[in-house]
Amino acid sequence: MGPGFFSRRIVGLMFFALAILVMPKTLPNDYYLTVLIFAGLNSILAIGLNLLLGYAGQISLGHAAFFGLAAYTSGILTATHGWPFLGAAAAAVFLVGGVAWLIGRPTLKLKGHYLAMGTLGFGIIVYILFNEATAITGGPSGFSGIPKPVMLGWKPVKDLEFYYLIWGIAFLIFLLSQHIMLSRNGRALRAIHTSEAGASALGINVAGYKLFIFVVSALYAAVAGVLYAHYVTFVSPGTFGFPFSVQLVTMVVLGGMASLWGSLAGALFLTTLPEFLRMVENFDIVIYGAILVLCMIFLPGGLAEAIHRIASLFVKVFRRIGLFSKREGAG
Repeated sequence: MGPGFFSRRIVGLMFFALAILVMPKTLPNDYYLTVLIFAGLNSILAIGLNLLLGYAGQISLGHAAFFGLAAYTSGILTATHGWPFLGAAAAAVFLVGGVAWLIGRPTLKLKGHYLAMGTLGFGIIVYILFNEATAITGGPSGFSGIPKPVMLGWKPVKDLEFYYLIWGIAFLIFLLSQHIMLSRNGRALRAIHTSEAGASALGINVAGYKLFIFVVSALYAAVAGVLYAHYVTFVSPGTFGFPFSVQLVTMVVLGGMASLWGSLAGALFLTTLPEFLRMVENFDIVIYGAILVLCMIFLPGGLAEAIHRIASLFVKVFRRIGLFSKREGAG
């Protein structure tokens, strides 16, 4: 192992994996473990949305619908029709991928706020469907009795088992997303974000790439939805409404556009912040809003910018002792 053996990307991934393993041992009780589980689910959603919004420059206000569609599909197939978990999960992800493809083809022809309105309309339609299809979804009262997942004989029941399952999948999705962004596809998406006309002039299939990343982003939301349904064992329409779609966009913007690390930071920050603000009851909403405003004013690049500044300090130290090469990873 010679000098400069590790790239920043590999060291970052090592820290990420180590943090996943060590974090539960630092928590005072299981409540905080539950908060981290939801942070993991939100991280999967934020990573997918950042691929679409941050890298490709295509806004979506309907991702909560994909999240909910997968949660309801997997939950109903297992609880009502007795499907095995893996089969129901695969069906849910496949369904969401197909719906995203059908919705994305006409919707992604729109631009700017028209695209936002188009995806918002889709989200509202799905939300109404969850509420009105009472015989199937349970309506506003929700759908309960969803079983815990069983995978190849393993049935996670404890929160710690779900924590490692969800964050393990989040880690794999992070790796996959890094691979996409470092590949030719990632460069094409960045070019589309900069200028669709310029990208088209270079021979890039703009419509094809936009649809590709829209479907990938929806598939990530579907994975999170399946995990959510079988962890909570209950789903209701309120979880998958317009406010949650806005919250996901906020996670991406606050964390850092076009930054996978920013997606993680935004999801962790906005999932855990309300828990810390409970100690200032009656003022939590005011403080929450003030923190968001201050972050946007002083960190226009998002939390990823702050992380980058801190990481740069460590890199300077580590580079002096030869642990880093001069090449920098992406993400």
